[in-house]
Amino acid sequence: MEVKDTNSTQLAYGEPPWIFKGSALYQLHLVKAETARAFVPKDCRLVEAFGYTLGGFFLASYDDSPAGFFDELVVIAGLVWNPPTSCAWAARVLVDSDEACLHGRKVVGLPSQVARFSKKITALPRTPKSKTSSVLSTVGLRTSSASYRNNMDIEVTEIKKQRAINICNINLNTAVPRQESKEWMGPLIKMSLPNFSGRTKYNSDLLKYSCQIECRVRPVRPAKVLGPFALDADKENSSESQSSNVESLSRVPTGTKRNFSISVMLSKPILALEFNHLKMKVEAPTTVTTRSQNTI
Repeated sequence: MEVKDTNSTQLAYGEPPWIFKGSALYQLHLVKAETARAFVPKDCRLVEAFGYTLGGFFLASYDDSPAGFFDELVVIAGLVWNPPTSCAWAARVLVDSDEACLHGRKVVGLPSQVARFSKKITALPRTPKSKTSSVLSTVGLRTSSASYRNNMDIEVTEIKKQRAINICNINLNTAVPRQESKEWMGPLIKMSLPNFSGRTKYNSDLLKYSCQIECRVRPVRPAKVLGPFALDADKENSSESQSSNVESLSRVPTGTKRNFSISVMLSKPILALEFNHLKMKVEAPTTVTTRSQNTI
């Protein structure tokens, strides 16, 4: 493949690199390859094994960015080969900022849509310490010494031509430490997350860009995701909420990329990482020229 700089206008974001600061949850899922292929161009090879690829989602809340404060949900369809490594492919990007949406579409080639993030926080008492938690504390894997926990529900609703479309509900169990306590937020790390994008009606080129991340990382319990059908069922009968996630996955209608992206969100989680004190630097995307399908 050949890579060259893109000449896309940078709009109101200013000159790259673009810096984003805040916090995020990066959750990896096993995604069916047939679902991921609904988003990946035919001339790009999907990284897969036994009928699955590695996708998931990136849920971020930025308190400092070129677009100011905004929330973002990046649904990751899977991984695409970029020898000798691979790049992530976004199935859908939901943001509650018109400016961020426009920049994602026009400059970065992302399938961005404007959305609403409705948050509800409930304080729950922590369960008594068990022998297991004592062992985790001893080896340094217990992530919090908080006396209570926050249960946060985030309802994500896509806004399409003044119409609100329920996408999912993400349930987070986050520890809330006392002000005087020193909660362990994990080691400070630096990493690079390469991505492919483009091939949309707003940007027809195949693009590549990288997110340079510096943050404190710790493993957390995977967030629970409910689809739009499960949300309706949960409102009618909360006692069935545990089984509604599986039921909603089988009931997601096929035929649209929105519904396929919901299927990605409802797929099996395998790892969740919490990013605190996040600083993400994004360079301008480059245009990728492919010689053949086998070179990607």
